[in-house]
Parts: sequence; structure tokens; C-alpha cells
Amino acid sequence: MQRRQLIQAISTLTTLAAAATLSPTLMAQAKPRVEVWKDPNCGCCQDWVKHLQANGFDVKVHDTGNTAARARMGVPQKLGSCHTAQLIVKGRAYALEGHVPAGDVQRLIKERPAGIGLTVPGMPIGSPGMDGPEYGGRQDPYDVLLINTDGSTRVYQSYHRAKTV
Repeated sequence: MQRRQLIQAISTLTTLAAAATLSPTLMAQAKPRVEVWKDPNCGCCQDWVKHLQANGFDVKVHDTGNTAARARMGVPQKLGSCHTAQLIVKGRAYALEGHVPAGDVQRLIKERPAGIGLTVPGMPIGSPGMDGPEYGGRQDPYDVLLINTDGSTRVYQSYHRAKTV
């Protein structure tokens, strides 16, 4: 009887040890993966990557420029910025163009709207990656736009807009 209990105890401990070993791997896989194409010399792009990483994303960077990636993902040139990223959500690819806040990317993952992806055209000061100390706390207003499949857009989220009463 004691032998059976000992074997069960060893089996339980082995299972727990295996689970503890796998947990970090499983947790790493649970992070949303974002693949970024940017210029190798762009500091604001790297700051945006750090912003995503600090907010729970696993980021892979390609320092090859973003023009081809933007075209491949169907982001209209007029909506472009300094870096382009791709996020896969349950088998569906979304483009992330420019300094899109991590919170809006998380919302995109949750809502999974129809469309090409999100963009913050240009490089607005105060957006993630464009918010370093060299900007002196400046916060220009900007919109995160959802790019519809026909290339049109709608405001997904506005930042720093004056409130109307």
C-alpha cells in the first residue's frame, strides 16, 4: 500500500514539475506577436517597439524599411508613417501603421473589426514613440484610424482633442 502511495506521489510531483517548466513557455506563447518593418536608424520606431513590449507584446523587428510591407498589407500610401507592423489575430492579419498605442492594439485584438488594420498617419508628437523627453511633454492631437477594406477610414480612437461643452 505504501509503495502505491509513493508511486502516486512521485507521479504527482513529476507532473507538477513539468507544468512549472512549461508555464513560462506557455505564457510567452500567450503574448500577442507583432512583426515590425522599420528603418534601422529610426529611434522613434524603436521607442514604439519598446512601448509594445512594455505592454505585453512579443515583437519581432525587421530593419529593412517598411515600404514593401505597407504595400503588401494594403495600407494606402496616404495613411503611411515611419514603420509598418503586422498582427495576426485568430488567423486574421491586421496592419498596424505608425505610432498606434498598445491599448488600441489590445482593443483590436478583442473586437476584431472588419478592415485592414489601424493607422496613425504621420508622426504626431505625443503618440507612443514620439513622446520622449526631447518633445518637452508636448501632446499634439491625433486620431487612430481603422482602415476599411476599401481603403476608406473611420476614427477608431481620438487623443488629446479639445472637449466641446
